[in-house]
Amino acid sequence: MPGRDRPTAYYDGACPLCAREIDFYRRQKGADQVCWIDIGDIDSANVAPDLSRSEALARFTVRDVDGNLVSGSRAFVRIWMCLPRFRWLAKLFEVQPFAWLLGQAYCLFLEVRPRLQAMASRLETQGPRN
Repeated sequence: MPGRDRPTAYYDGACPLCAREIDFYRRQKGADQVCWIDIGDIDSANVAPDLSRSEALARFTVRDVDGNLVSGSRAFVRIWMCLPRFRWLAKLFEVQPFAWLLGQAYCLFLEVRPRLQAMASRLETQGPRN
């Protein structure tokens, strides 16, 4: 299993929003402490024995160093803990009521994500305007 000694982040590289955000995180100090898996490159129905491709596409998912799968806002907190620049944010969102608020914001994002993805795709195909 990839990343046994470090967290493994499963992300959708075919999603323009996801790809941009993950590219941002991957440029940060500490990003080499995360195993990044683009599930867009996986043809199988499962990306891991206990994680289906459809589950991984539906919510950002991270396997922590103990082997536990976390998804949604909790997955972001796990990634932020690896990135010194974002560690303060992770610590903030580990405690209530902030953890709950971040979870609610992530659920709201999931509702509007299809529209945001469509807009991002259109912008990518249009290219820069002169």
